[in-house]
Amino acid sequence: MAASAYEISVDGLTYSHVPDTPPSLTNVNIHLPKGSRTILVGANGAGKSTLLQILAGKRLISTPGTDVRIKGRDVFRSTPEGITFLGTEWAMNPVVRGDIVVSDFLNSVGGYRHKARRDLLLDILDVDLDWHMHQISDGERRRVQLVMGLMADWDVLLLDEVTVDLDVLVRNDLLQFLKKDSETRGATILYATHIFDGLNEFPTHVAHMHLGTFLMEPTPWPFANAAAGGVTTVDLGPNPSLYAVALQWLAEDRDRRRALENGGRKRRGARRDHSLRDGWRLFDWKEAANFI
Repeated sequence: MAASAYEISVDGLTYSHVPDTPPSLTNVNIHLPKGSRTILVGANGAGKSTLLQILAGKRLISTPGTDVRIKGRDVFRSTPEGITFLGTEWAMNPVVRGDIVVSDFLNSVGGYRHKARRDLLLDILDVDLDWHMHQISDGERRRVQLVMGLMADWDVLLLDEVTVDLDVLVRNDLLQFLKKDSETRGATILYATHIFDGLNEFPTHVAHMHLGTFLMEPTPWPFANAAAGGVTTVDLGPNPSLYAVALQWLAEDRDRRRALENGGRKRRGARRDHSLRDGWRLFDWKEAANFI
């Protein structure tokens, strides 16, 4: 099918953060229909955040043959309206940690133009309009970010770990809201997360990323039999939960990475070479105390 037939279309995407270094993404291809809700599964460093930032137009791609489109338009040269990206770095910005009242903050970004939707989100996310941004917790600040980002109608929503600070009740209410919004308006969601509890009924598709590539491109969910379909190497039984599938994938990813380390890739974890201890003596705390 043509790229224009998909809401999100990526072909031949390879990307390096720094020129002449190994790529963070290699030959990524995804094609997502309008109204789909896709969960990206992968360990830290798999490339999920980089992919979402590229789709949001935050990183320019100039590699020949690469085509990245949302709503049929090039995200770098003809950016379509209706794309919302919500990532974790927002809450750390000094501007949003200043002494500003939440009601004033939301109005400053157009909350008054979306009052009905804003008020619904205020209730769902349990936000107090009288909070001062510099006095609230990271979780409460995250709720304000979500109200700000979701109060205007969006067509494509890119979520990068933004539910990590939410308590389980607020997170559940938010996911129900997003699912209903997607179903009602045909809006599309691409969501990277490490929290899989309570997600079974949310996605229409699930994808598996590892070290910058897709081991499984977005595939309709649920999986009837993960092992039989080649999704996992072990039998998780009929209708496995998303948590069980993600846990198995991440375990397999760790084994793959360790095999690469055995072949010469830089190793993570404790160093097994004790030769560096030769010629060293144990630290003498009493002797050190003389220098305090």
